[in-house]
Amino acid sequence: MKDFPGTPGTLTGLVLRISQCIFAVGSIASMATTNNFFNFTAFCYLIASMGLQFIWSFVLAVLDAYAFVRKKALHNPVLVSLFVVGDWVTATLSLAAASASAGITVLYLNDLKSCHLGVECQKYQMSVALAYLSWVTIAISSLIMLWLLAAG
Repeated sequence: MKDFPGTPGTLTGLVLRISQCIFAVGSIASMATTNNFFNFTAFCYLIASMGLQFIWSFVLAVLDAYAFVRKKALHNPVLVSLFVVGDWVTATLSLAAASASAGITVLYLNDLKSCHLGVECQKYQMSVALAYLSWVTIAISSLIMLWLLAAG
């Protein structure tokens, strides 16, 4: 298997995983600090999805850091297959949660005009934006993992 930017054990792979963790935690923190997020199923789903995203990305970031420090490549076909499946599952869940939450946010803010608390509405928007950023980074990682598996 080839060693190109973003593969496990490289600095760019580690940066991708850490950014996934940061964006997921930011999305959770922004949504969880609102008073009424639990009234909307999509927002609860966003928190659950970003929680799974954080756990998955954190475990892989630790593996990437270990491989980077030891200067070892994590290119075992079985391990890369696991990374591909996990990345694609979490990417799909993250996109679905971010899209559903964005729809509810637009409905709540623009269509119903029921957002009188400016700070809470901004937190909803920030949470959705961070969820999309988390999805972008996991999508990049999942494509790199698929490419690595195909190159092997």
